[in-house]
Amino acid sequence: MTPEPLILAVETASRAGSVALSLGEKLLAETTFSGPMRHSAELFPGILGLMEQFSLKPCQIEQIHISIGPGSFTGLRIATTLAKTMHLANGARIVALDTLDVIVANVIYPAPEKSHELQVTGYERIAAILDAKRNQFFIAVYEYTSDATWKKVVPDSLMTARQFVEEFAPSDKPIWLLGDGLLYYKDRFRGEGIRFLDTKYWSPRASNVHLLGWQKALDGQFADPLTLQPHYLRKPDVTIKKDWNSKYKM
Repeated sequence: MTPEPLILAVETASRAGSVALSLGEKLLAETTFSGPMRHSAELFPGILGLMEQFSLKPCQIEQIHISIGPGSFTGLRIATTLAKTMHLANGARIVALDTLDVIVANVIYPAPEKSHELQVTGYERIAAILDAKRNQFFIAVYEYTSDATWKKVVPDSLMTARQFVEEFAPSDKPIWLLGDGLLYYKDRFRGEGIRFLDTKYWSPRASNVHLLGWQKALDGQFADPLTLQPHYLRKPDVTIKKDWNSKYKM
């Protein structure tokens, strides 16, 4: 029987950074950085701390799961560089995750200690929001479908708060918002039918990077380390179209 791989999960795409260590599907431990934007200072100490806790060495890591974006340019570069370095050093396989999917996992797949707090089916629409600067936001929208699954109905998009409110506020069913992009700009997103999840669900977590990454790993969806690049999303022009697949064309 093949032993479960040792997995390092890294989340540095948002303000709150974290790292997690897992053995296959089983999460061993997670460390959250002491403050916002502490990625450069606390990433390596955090990893080494986890390794020491279980008497392990970095060379034993077989997979590294990272949040690839959209998000902080610096944070995404840090995670991507780490993943490529670990691949070159000891052949660690890389799984890349969408940051907005990682945020929404706080609600769709809540941690066991929080699962009793949410009636997930009561939230039919959810939007994850990250600050993209220049008065713009990285946003994706998810809907709970009739077959009891979640579907990403608006792909990662770059838009203003006003564009979002004009599109989603007038609706017959509310849309629930979460994400660090609301930290300073929550008031810009207020409107009819718009609700806000508790702040404890706003930040992406390394444990969710592992949770989603493990499923991709089981399916053999590993990233090519030679072509791996952060998913920055931002480009100069935004063209609005009717079809959601191209509505916020980059």
